[in-house]
Amino acid sequence: MNLAFRLAQGGVRADLPPSLAVNPELSTWIAFGEDGQIQVRSGKVEIGQGIRTALAQIAAEELCVPFARIEVVPTRTGLSPDEAVTSGSLSIQESGHAIRHLCADLRERLIAQAATRWRVAREDCHAEDGSVVHPASKQRLAYEALEPASLLEGEVGSHPRLLESQAHRVVGRSVPRLDLPAKLTGQPAYVHDLELPGMVHGRIIRTRLPGATLRSVDPQVLRRLDPQVSVWQDSNFLAVTSVHEWRAVKAAALIDGAAKWELASLPFAGEPLQDWLPTQAVESRVIAERGEARARSATYSARFSKPFIAHAALAPSCAVARWDDERLEVWSHSQGVYNLRADLALCFPGVQITVQHAEGPGCYGHNGADDVALDAALLSRMARAPVRVLWSRRDELVRSPLGSGMAIQVNARLEGQRITTWTHDIWSYGHSLRPGRADTPTLLAASEMSDGFAPRVAINAALTAGGGSERNAIPAYDFGHLRVTNHRLLQMPVRTSALRSLGAFGNVFAIESSMDDLAEQAGMDAFEFRLAHLPSPRARRVIERLRQHLGGEWTTSQPGGQGWGMAFAHYKNTGAWCAVAAQVEVSDEVRAHRLVVVADLGLVINPDGAANQIEGGALQACSWTLLEEMTFDAQGPASVDWESYGIARFNQMPQVEVVLVDDPDQPSVGAGECAHGPTAAALGNAVKAALGLRIRHLPLSRQRIIEAIEEAQD
Repeated sequence: MNLAFRLAQGGVRADLPPSLAVNPELSTWIAFGEDGQIQVRSGKVEIGQGIRTALAQIAAEELCVPFARIEVVPTRTGLSPDEAVTSGSLSIQESGHAIRHLCADLRERLIAQAATRWRVAREDCHAEDGSVVHPASKQRLAYEALEPASLLEGEVGSHPRLLESQAHRVVGRSVPRLDLPAKLTGQPAYVHDLELPGMVHGRIIRTRLPGATLRSVDPQVLRRLDPQVSVWQDSNFLAVTSVHEWRAVKAAALIDGAAKWELASLPFAGEPLQDWLPTQAVESRVIAERGEARARSATYSARFSKPFIAHAALAPSCAVARWDDERLEVWSHSQGVYNLRADLALCFPGVQITVQHAEGPGCYGHNGADDVALDAALLSRMARAPVRVLWSRRDELVRSPLGSGMAIQVNARLEGQRITTWTHDIWSYGHSLRPGRADTPTLLAASEMSDGFAPRVAINAALTAGGGSERNAIPAYDFGHLRVTNHRLLQMPVRTSALRSLGAFGNVFAIESSMDDLAEQAGMDAFEFRLAHLPSPRARRVIERLRQHLGGEWTTSQPGGQGWGMAFAHYKNTGAWCAVAAQVEVSDEVRAHRLVVVADLGLVINPDGAANQIEGGALQACSWTLLEEMTFDAQGPASVDWESYGIARFNQMPQVEVVLVDDPDQPSVGAGECAHGPTAAALGNAVKAALGLRIRHLPLSRQRIIEAIEEAQD
């Protein structure tokens, strides 16, 4: 039973952080080794964000032990706590908070144990360097001498004594990441590197659109296949295996050309999304309304859009599976091993399943990692051998779930220099098709295998959990009247699911572009206009810090087609506060020269790691904003390689400066996704400053600029 379901059902301890509330046993989280090492188990997985390092810092700090003694072990079902999914920039907020709490509780138990042995007051003792010390008598006991394993029995306490920020020696420092040495020196580090005895390599043959029916495969092609290749079919699931990976690759390519499928056609190929999405059948829901509506016409009306975007990971998804009688072991770079196990259990009822997390080469949301795990499991059951399945570049681009296209309508009324009415409407597919959240699986092959399941339609998470297409649609600003409505499309010809920042990317782009337009109408500076509508001191602080950091460099337009733009967002309205300034040059294309990002993350665990996350998010947002767009034809997604799906190259990347607001007495919030929306909007506002023309439809490509110019001339 996953974490989200257990929390929703209640019956968990309300006096604990959410991750601890459903996993309250100390022994689930921590273990002491005979060599003095302390193993920390987290339900959050390493996906390139450096979470292993940050969690080790938190544990070392609260346990008062050297950082080198902490080992954060890979997540595995049945051993690690169930913390659902590693997503939404929540790992520090959820797992970090839980580990800080339980390690502080364990430290207090160790101190109390030593005080009892010495028959002294607990208040007269303290922990340092992996020992308990009684200064008055100069007595010292190492943790190992206090039988720490016995203290792990039972549940964690409610209100442990957390260390004050001024006592921190590890937290708040830039500790080198634990996961990088193996990756940088070419050692086995990824699930792709895993080899099991007797393992074979698998490749899957699929069409570009889901839901196709396999009619036949040319038998002459099958007869010409390498004899060391085996072909497997289970209804519409078609695959090959071979001991030699390259032979499997070549065989899959041959069969792909010889397979005949019954296909559906894509209904929106070639039609602008901003026009097509609002015409479809939807489920509409008002997600926010405040203030009194007045029957006055809008003075500002604009429609924005973002395209479908691919995950476009540099290395495709991979998994290894081993089927042994009624036991299944899977190694996966899934973001949620328990959720993946839940969907696998639906596909293989009665089978004992273990899912072990193994790192993949980066992850930006719900990509193909879960899907390829079922591919490997199905092939392992058929071949009766361990199977490693690696998707192709084409698979990764067109069969991984896409980040959904969005159309956003903003209407506002400006009276003097105040916004008195604001309405915001979103049309989009759902942004969550993750496994483990329903009684039918979402995995790709689950609808292809015999006795399979009907494909599910993507949903949106509850707004209290961050939302999906409506994420960050509720502005942080104070308007007289506000109404936000989400329209979720119900027919789903392509697979969509979570892509980094979900709907926040499109919503912040629309909101902050509109705020700049309205500031211009009001005759106000972009900074001052926002500050005049912001009640939150922390929101105001990041904007003021950004303006202070830029100093005299800030100017909205410069000669030679150059311009500056700025934007702000409070991620999910519960996470990090982030303000971004962008400098661009517009000639035959938009080139971003410089980004300045100011972020308030509360207590920062690892400043270098946090800055890396923010910088990476800002650079990814640059690529999305200026270049990335999945194209379609009647057969489905058509951007099948790096030539047809553009991403920013190194020579197109701007200089990025990250400024972290130091607030160590505030709870930690995540860094990874806070800069995406503000970066997109800052770039859009900079282009407006440089051109004098608003581009409302992403990406801000040469073609979009031409379209905007032609529209302005009509």
